[in-house]
Amino acid sequence: MIRCHITDRRSAGGIPALLALIERNARAGVEWIQIREKDLDARTLAALVSEALRRAPQAQILVNSRADIALACGAAGLHLPADSPPPRAFLPLCPPGFRIGVSCHTLEEVIRAEAEGAAYVLFSPVFRPLSKDDPRPPHGLEGLRRACAAVRIPVLALGGVTAGNARQCLEAGAAGVAGITLFQGKDPPFQTIV
Repeated sequence: MIRCHITDRRSAGGIPALLALIERNARAGVEWIQIREKDLDARTLAALVSEALRRAPQAQILVNSRADIALACGAAGLHLPADSPPPRAFLPLCPPGFRIGVSCHTLEEVIRAEAEGAAYVLFSPVFRPLSKDDPRPPHGLEGLRRACAAVRIPVLALGGVTAGNARQCLEAGAAGVAGITLFQGKDPPFQTIV
């Protein structure tokens, strides 16, 4: 199972607190950490990514939206919003093993992401999100099941995932779970997810 911590420095209490969470989660076995700080300037984001790589060498660090920073810092991959250029547009620039994923909100987007070269997708919202308002209706476990069955690449469940419902996501076919709230709480509830 893949556990993906999506960062939010504001809810964490700032960059120093976020880096402490990244380090804690990596030590606890979280496999992927997606640096999703879209409003940071390039220099500050690069510094954050570099420090995350230093503090969490055992985790795969993915950078949201910024291929230039992901590649320059030596991150493990890039995460693209649904409306981005296709993954195959970036692949010629990337070293072997560089992972590019895509956020998907419909079954059609999941299928297209795989066809366009994505290594994985985050499928949301599965449940009502905990960290933000989302006008889209949740897909539920049945929608997640259909998305997982439609492709060969890993599908991670996102949106309202908790320690209490994560196992249901896995049983529906998800390769793992992703989230902000799940990984940024005071107590690490993700440790109970088997």
